[in-house]
Amino acid sequence: MENNTFAKHPTFYAIGLSYKKADAAMRGKFSLDDKAKLNLLHQAKAEGLESLIVTSTCNRTEIYGFAQHPFQLIKLLCENSQGTVEDFQKVAFVYKNSEAISHMFRVGTGLDSQILGDFEIISQLKNAFVQSKELNLANAFLERLVNAVIQASKKIKTDTEISSGATSVSFASVQYIFKNVEDIASKNILLFGTGKIGRNTCENLVKHSKHEHITLINRTKDKAEKIAKKLNVIVKEYSDLQLEIQKADVLVVATGALNPTVDKAILNLKKPLLILDLSIPKNVNENVKDIKGVTLVHMDELSQMTDETLENRKKHIPAAEAIIETIKDEFIAWTKQRKFAPTIHALKAKLNTIKEGELNFQRKKLANFDEEQAELITARIIQKITNHFANHLKDDETMVDESIEWIEKIFQLETVSK
Repeated sequence: MENNTFAKHPTFYAIGLSYKKADAAMRGKFSLDDKAKLNLLHQAKAEGLESLIVTSTCNRTEIYGFAQHPFQLIKLLCENSQGTVEDFQKVAFVYKNSEAISHMFRVGTGLDSQILGDFEIISQLKNAFVQSKELNLANAFLERLVNAVIQASKKIKTDTEISSGATSVSFASVQYIFKNVEDIASKNILLFGTGKIGRNTCENLVKHSKHEHITLINRTKDKAEKIAKKLNVIVKEYSDLQLEIQKADVLVVATGALNPTVDKAILNLKKPLLILDLSIPKNVNENVKDIKGVTLVHMDELSQMTDETLENRKKHIPAAEAIIETIKDEFIAWTKQRKFAPTIHALKAKLNTIKEGELNFQRKKLANFDEEQAELITARIIQKITNHFANHLKDDETMVDESIEWIEKIFQLETVSK
């Protein structure tokens, strides 16, 4: 006999870390580039894990998936990043079952974002799911869950104002520059790297200040030239970096390197310099602060800047949470039904077998046996019994796995494992 219990089947977990407990340096250790994410998925498949997705952004690195024990997922993350298990234990989270489901809903709808209502993470979740599905690492549960989170995200975006107003790390960067740099339109701005937040910052600067003094440098010049066409900025060679930093009043660093790309050794300054480090891990060495006239601001500090827009967004949290609860309840109901449906079908089949045996006995025993009446009565009794069991299993307070095991044991049922 095969039972559908969590003791025999993997549990759904969400493991990872975010800006809430992990600083930029720690998030950098666990950051996964595209190659690392792919390697992690291939390793998961080789180790027999059936279904998982992995996301890694500036603010969080997370794995959602099925495992016998969360350490299987933690091990995958640590072996494919620069982080250690000891680091993970200090700053990370592990959620299981309903808590893991709730966490994905909050992340995917922007309620858990560093800047409330930032919906960029939902595209990351979509892409992560597509990648896992291509590798046959996404089961029906995960597909249904991701689609439910996407549905909630869309509804919150259209039915509430939680993403209203301009606020993001790039917007906060522009605000900071405007507040701290006088006559910004006449100042020289250097963008080093082509990270998304850095690009958006420069795009906003061009838009809001009609700026004509923005220079872009990237290790790969082709990439820089493509962006330059869109932003109308000047592209310089990577070898000119040190010279261009000397000319700059504002340096925006958006490189995606694992180690700092800017330190005091390359700064030979003749005037004050504001440096915005919009990279994870940090790409500007803290030692630049040793140089007089240098101001260094990291994206984590910019994200903490609150304004009227963010305060206004907070008013819409209850409405967003209500939408999440409705869609999440529908998903939970689906998972329960999916889990217990084979048991209810097997129970009904067992009761029908018992019924047929008893009716056969009564046919032989009674001369005036009313076949039609007996069929009608027994069918109604069986339906009522199975309905009682189904309603019990649907109840929010029911421990579904234990109940299924009990029903299967009592009635000696065999169901097809899911």
